[in-house]
Amino acid sequence: MHVKTITQEQEQVVERVKPLPSVSIVLPFEPKMTPKSQWERILKGALEKAEKELMARYASSMAIPLITKLQGVLNNLNTATHKKSIAIFVSPVTEKIVYMDVPVEEKIVVDAPFRIRDLVNCRKKGVEYLVLLLSARQSKMFKSDGARLQLIKSNAPQNVYAYLNEVPERVANFSDPSGRRETMLDKFLQHMDAGLSIVLKAYPLPVFVLGDSRVAGHFSKITHNEKSIAGYIHKDKMEATEQEILEYLEPYIVNWQEVKQQNALRQVKQALHDGKLAYGMEDVRKKAAYKNSRLLLVEKDYIYPGLPESASPAYYLKDVVDCIMQKVLENGGDVEWVDKDRLKEYGHIALVQHY
Repeated sequence: MHVKTITQEQEQVVERVKPLPSVSIVLPFEPKMTPKSQWERILKGALEKAEKELMARYASSMAIPLITKLQGVLNNLNTATHKKSIAIFVSPVTEKIVYMDVPVEEKIVVDAPFRIRDLVNCRKKGVEYLVLLLSARQSKMFKSDGARLQLIKSNAPQNVYAYLNEVPERVANFSDPSGRRETMLDKFLQHMDAGLSIVLKAYPLPVFVLGDSRVAGHFSKITHNEKSIAGYIHKDKMEATEQEILEYLEPYIVNWQEVKQQNALRQVKQALHDGKLAYGMEDVRKKAAYKNSRLLLVEKDYIYPGLPESASPAYYLKDVVDCIMQKVLENGGDVEWVDKDRLKEYGHIALVQHY
């Protein structure tokens, strides 16, 4: 069989027209929360994987300088950061690090197209939500990963009068017991809602509220956290086991992506009502430069051609949406995709700001 060969001069021509090598690395990175040996091991492993890919794809003359550059970037990361993850983009002409507040799964890409918008798909995809069990005299709050419940807060019946600054005898002697009970219930639920507000600052997750129709109805009228409520379930499950609660909630979270989208869209409506929403490309592009961005919502596959004059050309930035996502992530915000046309009335892109 005849094997066709090419000359050294032809090889050099091929090398000149071949695209420049690039490496994109997404990693969990919490140096303040994990032992140094652990995150050093993660960084070393990422470097070794990238090095192996580069040496397999490119001549040493192209691969080694980029490996050296990547090693320098990894050696000079900000280990004083309180962020949760990093994205690193390196090419012979590019060097960019994005520190993010969102948990991610490791991803290492050599040469394949990888943009800032692809970071959204690297986030951990686990199911997480809060459960608030309510009765007229008791409450429990749980955090769930879909498989387990973790008790966060419990208010037993003996605590109720302390919340209300009342004594049982005074309540029993009230001339209008029915009206008094309704007043007491609202006052108690207001305290529970205040507790939920505190928990949501630590765990900004969708919330399922379980309680009989009377209690859940009262809570829905007084809560200041409506934007986070994924659903009201009119059942008294206060005495149920944790496994029974999980089984009962299962039908409500079977389509988790829809739950997340609905939760994000509720936040958009609430932010619009509260004057904390930017929407449409021009408004979002301007407001994303501020440091109070909390959640950016973008329709899937939405593209806005061009780059701002201030943006340096780089393989990880292809359009204005990429630039906005980068700013939001760098400023501690998060990004969510929603289905096509779900943000149509908002110009296909919306930014919820911190309250």
